[in-house]
Amino acid sequence: MMALTQPGVSVEAITTLTGNTHVNWVTRNVSATLDVMQADVPIYRGAERPLIPGYWEPVDLMGNDGLGNYQNRPQQDRPLEAEHAVKALIRLVNESPGEYTIVALGPMTNLALACHLDPDFPQKVGQLVFMGGTIAAMGNTRNLTAEYNMYVDPEAALVVLDRFPASSMVSWETTVQHGFSWADYDALAALETPAGRFFRETGQTTADFLRGLNRDGIGYLLPDPLAMAITLDPALIRASDHRYVTMEVQGAQTRGQTIIDHLGTTGKTPNVHIITQIDTGGVYRLFERMLS
Repeated sequence: MMALTQPGVSVEAITTLTGNTHVNWVTRNVSATLDVMQADVPIYRGAERPLIPGYWEPVDLMGNDGLGNYQNRPQQDRPLEAEHAVKALIRLVNESPGEYTIVALGPMTNLALACHLDPDFPQKVGQLVFMGGTIAAMGNTRNLTAEYNMYVDPEAALVVLDRFPASSMVSWETTVQHGFSWADYDALAALETPAGRFFRETGQTTADFLRGLNRDGIGYLLPDPLAMAITLDPALIRASDHRYVTMEVQGAQTRGQTIIDHLGTTGKTPNVHIITQIDTGGVYRLFERMLS
């Protein structure tokens, strides 16, 4: 929604995969969102399961459908493209090398498969921004040091981090530190536009859960919107670190943790811009435009 309402930005494709919910629900949710925004963007269905099975589980925080148990869906979903998401990614970047920005808001399964099918794929992507990982091992999964997107498919994340020479990362800790106040959330949720009502209806389940935590400093969290916001407007980035980042895939307690070379001990070239501070006021203005 944010990208669709940003002047000068063209959303060329939306690729789906199993993440917080199964890919079948994800594609339906994308269809419903495009319907609300009255936008036409090709939807490509992608990976149904992680590279190695056995670790995925849905997140109830977003409702049974991954979209807050959204009741007002259109009677008919938009048709999907026949081409698989991974093949579409490879085709698009080969048609226009260096021109596309990819914003990854779920596990990295599709991207890892693209890297395997086309070893030069990373060099043909103009920019990769992803939401995922942890900076200080404050995770949100059963493996306490791992963030969900990385925990679900750490092998895929390992491939992407190894193959991409550069990317930008919005971590779980950065998400927790840059939420909206409840006053700001309530103001946005009160907007009586089609987009405003959609935001209110789809976000209510998550908002109720977060309010119930009663923890100081925890407002309405913005993991995926923060990644999109700093992509659309890099001036919103207030601070970042450039570090070498890789993945832990074997630890009994730490599988899915992002491993960061803070001191340069490995001697490896930094491959990730780790976003640590974001102008939340600027993000709020993007939300106002998006919902108005």
